[in-house]
Amino acid sequence: MLRRTLLLGLCRGPLGRGLGTHRGGSILGKVEGRGGYRGSWMAPSSSSVTFRTQDPAHDVKTVGRLGGGDRDGKMSEIKKKIQSILPGGDWNPLYDTSYLPPEGSDVVIVGGGVLGLSVAYWLKKLEKPRGAIRVLVVERDHTYSRASTVLSVGGIRQQFSVPENVQLSLFSVDFLRNINEYLAVADDPPLDIQFNPSGYLLLASEKGAAIMENNVKVQRQEGAKVCLMSPEQLRNKFPWINTEGVALASYGMEHEGWFDPWCLLQGLRRKVQSMGVLFCRGEVTRFVSSSNLMKTASGEEVNLKRIHEVHVKIDQSLEYQPVECAIVVNAAGAWSGQVAELAGIGNGPPGTLQGTKLPVELRKRYVYLWHCPQGPGLETPFVIDPSGTYFRREGLGHNYLGGCSPTEEEEPDPGNLEVDHDFFQDRVWPPLAQRVPAFETLKVRSAWAGYYDYNTFDQNGVVGPHPLVINMYFATGFSGHGLQQAPAVGRAVAEMVLEGHFQTINLSSFLFSRFYSGEKVQEHNII
Repeated sequence: MLRRTLLLGLCRGPLGRGLGTHRGGSILGKVEGRGGYRGSWMAPSSSSVTFRTQDPAHDVKTVGRLGGGDRDGKMSEIKKKIQSILPGGDWNPLYDTSYLPPEGSDVVIVGGGVLGLSVAYWLKKLEKPRGAIRVLVVERDHTYSRASTVLSVGGIRQQFSVPENVQLSLFSVDFLRNINEYLAVADDPPLDIQFNPSGYLLLASEKGAAIMENNVKVQRQEGAKVCLMSPEQLRNKFPWINTEGVALASYGMEHEGWFDPWCLLQGLRRKVQSMGVLFCRGEVTRFVSSSNLMKTASGEEVNLKRIHEVHVKIDQSLEYQPVECAIVVNAAGAWSGQVAELAGIGNGPPGTLQGTKLPVELRKRYVYLWHCPQGPGLETPFVIDPSGTYFRREGLGHNYLGGCSPTEEEEPDPGNLEVDHDFFQDRVWPPLAQRVPAFETLKVRSAWAGYYDYNTFDQNGVVGPHPLVINMYFATGFSGHGLQQAPAVGRAVAEMVLEGHFQTINLSSFLFSRFYSGEKVQEHNII
């Protein structure tokens, strides 16, 4: 399957990096100036180097050993002298092209957040033989200042209502708790993910109690350790909670809590680089593809497309580099809908498969950090109120992180990452103070905004290939729980690319085709 899927003979290799030098050897070169002015030079390990031209009067001779640490300095001096004698003085044979992506890669991953890096990791981890696949990750925000990963609150839970989501999180928490078994790099220090196993505490009103009971049944069937608590049991375990309006609570007893997202991101990046994955700082602006007209079993004509080339615009430059490829993975998070449009996805008559768009868009969410000396202590779990408001402890100094998702009518402008502090006063603080009376005296210390890759169809992930653009694969649309499921999702996408089907967790219900068929994955526990 791998040989049929990946065109491993495709790549022409990296671009030439300009003239270079190698220690202990010699480099022969040739230069040409304006008006046919020519010369050649040779860099041996002897004590002198002469650059000879057609006019002996312009010969350049440099004396001194070129071995050891002096060699680079001498070579630099020689190059300057060469340049000074050329007409115009603008010749630069050592133009650096190392920032450009390669001319070809078996797999191009669009998006270098945790989902894209996880796909890269598992492709290299599962490849046979080792080194068989060339993987390129394209990321436009090399600082990750706008990345959903680092702007999240870092929670992980198994308390979902869909079995696949429970399975994804169960594997991912095992990955996180044993992270150095997966991501260790020789001679580098071990990762400290700072996993805090304090659990999730979900509260339900009378209206939501029956749904919570059903959800917990699903979670237990999949192996999650979750217990149900009555209001009285809740008060006994967490006396700082006001149980007014709470009919039932579910509490994760194992493998739930929060961790450091930045550590996971950097750990994945470090590991995949050690495995040979290439990185490019740039933006995908175009796909070049071919198409074949086909008929479905029902007689409908459809165009099957295959992407052959990805155009990457280089960061802070007008240059772009075409990269030939066999597979494209769309892991562009909140921008993955735009990337899909570049590939022609959704560009067809409404109501057809060709006209079905990837329903993932940018949604802005606020996170607030507050201080409350009288607030809950070290045993505080990640609490989710029936109102949708959530909070967790941050560190040891009575600091807390929290927020609340807005309603459709309240959705803020995603065009910037400015924080609406009135939203905290009006929508977040009242339910917080009602649920935890000590929060009446809290003081907000800071706040930030981040992006959800929001799936408007059913708020669940999109995993696997597109049915018509047959070599574009998705790892996106998780609407706030992509970070915690990234290790398992990356494995699933790699399995599909390498083997043609899911092997460990069947994510067929998360395929793109559900947007055309209208079959929603109904997850009740979206935060």
